[in-house]
Amino acid sequence: MGTEAQQLRVFVFPLMTPGHLQPAVDIAKLLATEGVITYIVTTPAHVPRIEASIQRLPGARVETLLVEWPSLSHGMPEDLTSVTSADMHMDFILSTIALRPSFELLVKQHRPNAIISDFFYPWTVDVAEENAIPRLMFLGTSFFSHCVDEELNSVVADGDRVVLERLPHRIAFDAAHIPDPGQMRPDFGKLFGWIMQAQEKSYGVVVNSFYALEREYADYYRESLGKKAWHIGPVFLRDEPVTDKSDLKGLFQWLDAKPARSVLYVCFGSLSRFTEAQQRELALGLESSGHPFIWVARKEGERLSESGNGLIISGWAPQLLVLNHSSVGGFLTHCGWNSCLESVVAGVPMLTWPMFADQFFNEKLVVEVLKVGVDIGVKKYSLREDEREEVKAEDISAAIGRLMGESVEAEEMRKRARELREAARRAVEEGGSSRKDLARMIQDLAIKKHEGKGNIPV
Repeated sequence: MGTEAQQLRVFVFPLMTPGHLQPAVDIAKLLATEGVITYIVTTPAHVPRIEASIQRLPGARVETLLVEWPSLSHGMPEDLTSVTSADMHMDFILSTIALRPSFELLVKQHRPNAIISDFFYPWTVDVAEENAIPRLMFLGTSFFSHCVDEELNSVVADGDRVVLERLPHRIAFDAAHIPDPGQMRPDFGKLFGWIMQAQEKSYGVVVNSFYALEREYADYYRESLGKKAWHIGPVFLRDEPVTDKSDLKGLFQWLDAKPARSVLYVCFGSLSRFTEAQQRELALGLESSGHPFIWVARKEGERLSESGNGLIISGWAPQLLVLNHSSVGGFLTHCGWNSCLESVVAGVPMLTWPMFADQFFNEKLVVEVLKVGVDIGVKKYSLREDEREEVKAEDISAAIGRLMGESVEAEEMRKRARELREAARRAVEEGGSSRKDLARMIQDLAIKKHEGKGNIPV
C-alpha cells in the first residue's frame, strides 16, 4: 500500500465481549499490515488479550488506547460475558454511553482520520461529526443479515409469517423469529432506534464476509439499497492464531483417535444460556444420536471430562483448531456470525440453534441460501432462556442424524462446505476479493482525508 495509507490514522472501537472484540482487533491488524496507523480503543481489562494478538505483527503500527468507564464504580463489569441475565445484558450495553467523555478526549488528542465503531456505540457518530471525521460502522454480521434488516423496515407480518419478496431469494420467516421491539424494555428499544439513525449518518459499513459467500446480497446491499460497504473477511484468516495445545492435550488426543468427519462439535458462544431442563434434553439428544461429540459447556469444574459418547470442555475451547481437525464433521451452533464464518472456513456443515440477535437471519443464510446446514427447529426468538420452548432430545438426535449421516443431502452439504472453504481462502489471498475491498476502503478513507473531511479542525 502506498504512502497515503501510511499517513492514515484510524480508531477501532469494539464492544467489550469476545464476539465483537476479536473481529475488531483482526480488522485493526489488517489495516496495520497495509500501513495504516491503527489504534484499538478499549478498557484496561482487555489490554493483555489485545496486545498478545497484535504482538504477532512485527513492524505493524497498532496501539491500544484506554477509555475510562465511570459506571465500574457502580458494579458494572468490564465484559459482557460476565453478565448473568438478559436484563444485565441490556444494562451493560446501555451503560456504555458512559465511555463517551473519555472517548471524545482520545479523539481530540490523537486526531484520527476515521473511526470504525461497534454498532452498539451510536453516539460515536455524533463525536465523529463534531470533529469532521468519517465514522464507519462494524456490526459483525453478514450482508444477508444487513439486507434482511433493511427489508423488514418496510414489511408487515401476514399472520404468523413474514415474507421478504424483494431480496435475491424469496425469504420467509416465522413471525416468532423476528426481533419484536415491543417486547424489549423501552430503554433498549430506544437504543435500537438510535443505532438505525447512526447507521444512516455513517460513512459506510465494514462487513466481515467475502464476496463469493454471498455475492447476490453484497450486490443488493450496495446497489439496490444504495449502501456504502466493504467486505474484507474472513478477517481472522490473514493471521490465524497460534494456540498452545498443551492446556487441552487430552482434547486433541481424543480427536486424533476418532474417524474422519465423525465428531459433532457443540458450542453456543459466550452469551447464550439454557435452562437446566434444556441442558438435560441436549445431553440426552447428544448421547442418543450415536455420534461422538465435543460439547463446550458453561459449567464449572474440570476442563475436560468424558460423558458416554462425548467429551465435555468447561469454559473456553480453541474453536478454529477443533473445527479444522479432520475428525470433526459437523458443528451445532447458535449461529453467531463469527461461528458461522469459522465453520465455513473449516468446510464443516452446521446444525443451527439460533436464540437472539442476528442468529435467525444467519440460520436462513446457512440453511436455505448456502445449503450447508440443517435447522434444529427452534420456535422463538428470545434473550431470556426461560421464555424459549424446549427442543426435545428426540428432535436433537434426529437433526444430528440428518447432518452427520451418509444421505445424499448430507453428502451434498459436505461438498458445498468444502467449496466455500476454498473460496474463503482465495478471498484473502493477494488479488482476492477481500484484499481488493480492503484496499478500496483504505483508498476511500485517504480520499476523504485529502478532501479535508477526515481531519479534526484545529
